[in-house]
Amino acid sequence: MCSVLADLTFGIHPAPVDHFDRLPDSLLLLVFNKVGDVKALGRCCVVSRRFHSLVPQVDNVIVRVDCVISDDDSSSSSSSSDKSRAAGPFSNLLRFVFGGIVKPLQAIGQFLGPKRGIASDNLATGSSSYFVGSGGEDDGEMDQGGVTHHSPTQVLRNFNEIRFLRIELPGGELGIDDGVLLKWRADYGSTLDNCVILGASSVINSKNSQGQDSGADGFCASGGAGVAEDNGVIPESFYTNGSLKLRVVWTISSLIAASARHYLLQPIIAEHKTLDSLVLTDADGQGMLCMNRDQLEELRVKPLSASSASKRTLVPALNMRLWHAPHLELPDGTVLKGATLVAIKPSEQSASKKEVSDGSWLSNAFQEPYGTAAKMLVKRRTYSLEMNSF
Repeated sequence: MCSVLADLTFGIHPAPVDHFDRLPDSLLLLVFNKVGDVKALGRCCVVSRRFHSLVPQVDNVIVRVDCVISDDDSSSSSSSSDKSRAAGPFSNLLRFVFGGIVKPLQAIGQFLGPKRGIASDNLATGSSSYFVGSGGEDDGEMDQGGVTHHSPTQVLRNFNEIRFLRIELPGGELGIDDGVLLKWRADYGSTLDNCVILGASSVINSKNSQGQDSGADGFCASGGAGVAEDNGVIPESFYTNGSLKLRVVWTISSLIAASARHYLLQPIIAEHKTLDSLVLTDADGQGMLCMNRDQLEELRVKPLSASSASKRTLVPALNMRLWHAPHLELPDGTVLKGATLVAIKPSEQSASKKEVSDGSWLSNAFQEPYGTAAKMLVKRRTYSLEMNSF
């Protein structure tokens, strides 16, 4: 009697159907590629065996580094001081000018550095924070407060077919004062292809600029500034009040940050030969390093030249062009005080290599409204500079 009732119940209420099983793998991969975020994909891995087998085939991956966990570097202070004394006065000068970016650059090396001993299920079990331990760790992970942290290099080894990769740091490497604008974009192959830097001593709304007599660079916001705006000539005060020196520091700092990012991406590029695009940016929107498929392949074929002083790619001899405006008002009302645009290319690049659309690569380097600022600045007088390799 019981068996008859069971048969009747089954006939009235058939077994539930999992509609996900009816979806083709290609459709699920489209969904996973839209998700992109590596931590969300890691959680998808533990949903089912099918998801676990499909996630490694995702070709669009975003790695957001939530925090930087560095070791106490007090133990290395004595050795680093010995090295600085041996390096001579030039090293001391760099430490003085760029001291604020040394530790952030070390932090990049710590969490992007290659690691060994990786388990196949790290993607599914990784924490919301990524490992930023010392470069000497061999296990590729760090346990802190009961939470295991994994490096992006380690996590990405779980993916087999990445084509588009974006890594986002928690912040920019360069410590700048509040209100100061500093943005850069660098394109790299085996060495620097080009770099664009946009800076301003302050960014304000037009309604807030009324009644202000001078900008942070000591330039008048009206009257005298209007004359400078008409002829595009940089005022003499730009050279005497430290403004030019500050722009040089911005330029060299941005180039060092870009070359350090490039150097530390080597293991990721070597392991993922399917990459078509790689972007390493930061949550502050300060800097962006970009590499397309041709540039990625160039790095694999032609090894980079490393700087002997630190873990970064050697910056080649450069030709630079600079545009400056003491007061630049954009169409949306944003006002840039002491706006400066620097376009950088290696000196050895062929002169026959024309710039796309007469400098469109400069304005395309930044999102609005800063792309418009670049377009406005390149219409002003151009100043040429040169820089030796470092």
